[in-house]
Amino acid sequence: MSRIALLFFALFASIMMTFAVPVPVANGELVNVERRITHVGRGTWFYPGLGNCGNVNTSNDLILAIGKGLYDRNGGGNCGQYVEIVNVANGKTAYGLTEDSCQSCGDNDIDMSPALFQKLSTLGTGQIQVSWHFMAKGFQP
Repeated sequence: MSRIALLFFALFASIMMTFAVPVPVANGELVNVERRITHVGRGTWFYPGLGNCGNVNTSNDLILAIGKGLYDRNGGGNCGQYVEIVNVANGKTAYGLTEDSCQSCGDNDIDMSPALFQKLSTLGTGQIQVSWHFMAKGFQP
């Protein structure tokens, strides 16, 4: 009988510990944990203009567009947030500012301005595999 009680107690304690996992909070509000996720996907380039974040950018600006689905789920909350990008093939790293969304991109893909793409590869490459993640809000490279 005591073994069964001990088993139920251990099971109950395990369940309660699961619910007690800390949630990141800053100033009484949940912290966006999206920046902790490292995405691996396709990196492409585009000619920027007026982006979904409301700013006009040129090909010389170090900006990027995230997938439309991710942009919509975050309510555009990543606008103005820097992203660290690594070209998986050669290890080159660059930072770009989120200024737009990309209709043809999945959640793990990004579309970069020509100036940003050229920090990682040549424009003639067209598409590269990238690893990327959001930096903390307020980060400046």
